[in-house]
Amino acid sequence: MLKPALQLRLGQQLTMTPQLQQAIRLLQLPVLELQQQIREALESNVMLEAEDEAGSLETGESAEPHESTYESPAPSPESSSNNEHNEHNEDRGETAEAAEQPLDIVEDQDWSDTPVTGQSDTPWSGDDDHSQDFSDARGETLQEHLTWQLEMSRLNEREMRIGAAIIDAINDDGYVIEPLDEIARNLQPELVVATAEVERVLKQVQAMDPAGVGARSVSECIELQLRQLDPDTPGRETALAIAAGYLDQVAEQQYALLRRQLRVTEEELENALVLVRACQPRPGSSVHSVPAEYIVPDVFVRRTERGWAVDINPASLPRIRVNQSYAGLIGRGGDHAMLRTQLQEARWLIRSLEIRNETLLKVARCIVQRQSAFLENGDEYMQPMILKDVAEAVQMHESTISRVTTNKYMHTHRGVFEFRYFFSSHVAASDGTEMSSTAIRAKIRKLVAAEEPDKPLSDSRIADILSREGVLVARRTVAKYREALGIPPSSERKRVSVR
Repeated sequence: MLKPALQLRLGQQLTMTPQLQQAIRLLQLPVLELQQQIREALESNVMLEAEDEAGSLETGESAEPHESTYESPAPSPESSSNNEHNEHNEDRGETAEAAEQPLDIVEDQDWSDTPVTGQSDTPWSGDDDHSQDFSDARGETLQEHLTWQLEMSRLNEREMRIGAAIIDAINDDGYVIEPLDEIARNLQPELVVATAEVERVLKQVQAMDPAGVGARSVSECIELQLRQLDPDTPGRETALAIAAGYLDQVAEQQYALLRRQLRVTEEELENALVLVRACQPRPGSSVHSVPAEYIVPDVFVRRTERGWAVDINPASLPRIRVNQSYAGLIGRGGDHAMLRTQLQEARWLIRSLEIRNETLLKVARCIVQRQSAFLENGDEYMQPMILKDVAEAVQMHESTISRVTTNKYMHTHRGVFEFRYFFSSHVAASDGTEMSSTAIRAKIRKLVAAEEPDKPLSDSRIADILSREGVLVARRTVAKYREALGIPPSSERKRVSVR
């Protein structure tokens, strides 16, 4: 028979504090979502206030972004993948880091009074030429554009309702995606129409702008655009014949067979092909307006006389601080428990943002140090790098590196790249070194761009060329990289002259 008893056990358990949970959550948020979180915190927490630029200048705070600079000589192609070069950059980077003191956490600093560097009129001091981009705020869709034209037409009420049903069946590319008999059935029981009447109204819609809208196939779309040309246009009739039944031969570049089937001269065929190729296969794309989605970079990378400089984007976060007026009114009694809780949350938020900036800068600086050859010379000099490499360099866990590199962007003189773009798998080279898969894809793109139009390189031929350059890749690997680049196979890349 079992008897109840008391036992004492000792154990250790990892517990995530609310502050740590908040820091992890903020670390993985992209800039726009982070800004939204801060706005919500400003609205809900009375102990937080936004600090404008004038307020920071009055208190003597600097509006300059956090900066980390290290000196690195321009790497040569022969030494870009040399480990000694990377160690040299790291050693000199530590020297410059000590001089600049980038984002070092000062233990005795009162984080409640620390403003988070944020919005600025000059987000990047290294670039004096700023331009303001404006997106198309009109936001007019293709259906709205066609409906406006339908309302301006001289159709009667019955035809207007049929035309509205046809417009509803047109997709963003400008094609009617529903059969005409189904459009007629959708109008019942309010309106009983025949398929022939729907087709008659469809002719009115096909006469609207943009040219080719309302087509039911690519052939009809091109034919609608060609019929709007002047009848005396050279090659128009031949182009109409090609659109009616010979588009497959054009796609397969069977020009000799096409010329015999149409019984035209080389000059007539050339004129017709020019007209066909000038047509827009997706007419709706010229009207369909999608709001522009802008990427806000988290860090800026720029070249200085001393080396590469890595700056936190000061425009990514608003400046926030603890409201000292409210904080000074809190007594030690139990009457202000809620305000003391909000004060603690405000300090946690500011501290978490500082940790986020510190971690972001450490990872960005490590990436720039390891990928300096890419910044100097382009994709072909991208070094192989995985999350573990950065985690060991900055002495953090791989999961932290994964969070900080997701949806985070770096602005360089070569463009804006996501942090994850700089990570790629390793491919062994003949000399025992390793090469990045990104560099191999760049080499494949370069080989295809330089190939002869009538003699495109096959995947096997590309693999042989890369092998002679010391890059050992199989044919199937080349095919995989080529497909990832959106490059068609050699049979489809072959361009044959009309003659």
